[in-house]
Amino acid sequence: MAPVNERSIEWTEHGPGSEDLDGAASDTEDGRADAQGRFRRKRLGEAAGGDRLGCSLYELPAGARAWPYHYHTANEEAIYVLSGRGTLRLDGDTHPIREGDYVALPADETGAHQVVNDASTPLRYLMISTMVEPDVAVYPDTDSFGVFVGSPPGGSEERTLSGFYRSDDDVNYWGDVATEDDHGASERPDGDDPTGD
Repeated sequence: MAPVNERSIEWTEHGPGSEDLDGAASDTEDGRADAQGRFRRKRLGEAAGGDRLGCSLYELPAGARAWPYHYHTANEEAIYVLSGRGTLRLDGDTHPIREGDYVALPADETGAHQVVNDASTPLRYLMISTMVEPDVAVYPDTDSFGVFVGSPPGGSEERTLSGFYRSDDDVNYWGDVATEDDHGASERPDGDDPTGD
């Protein structure tokens, strides 16, 4: 693979009202765009032919924040700050970040994070990630989650299954998923593994 220079890669705009990379709803509940959620991104890993490791260059304008506070269950991430200052919300705490800072984000609730540019100049950083699918991203502030099958978060391949859901939208396996043909009208196997394994 030949080197790729970031100057040769176009910025993509993300946030409410845009065509978001991961299929997220693009506006607030009342249909208005939230300007604080806007940012620019260059997918360096994809441009260089990366397969199992992703890397994106992010630029957040003053007053902006990147993705909502979240963590992944399958993909480990890391942040390296190139320039500017901001605040990292991490595992329920806040930490100032600046040029030269590196942060590891495990693939569990301790890796929950959100980057905020609360400074007066742009904040630029690299976001590095494993590219594992399927993955579930959990959004603790809204008690919701996203499902990514066929392409990991940040991937550009077509997904076979994806969506965002409220955690309390739970359904009963035997009553809502399995049909009477699956278990018979009077033969509900209470306590059995619903997958049949």
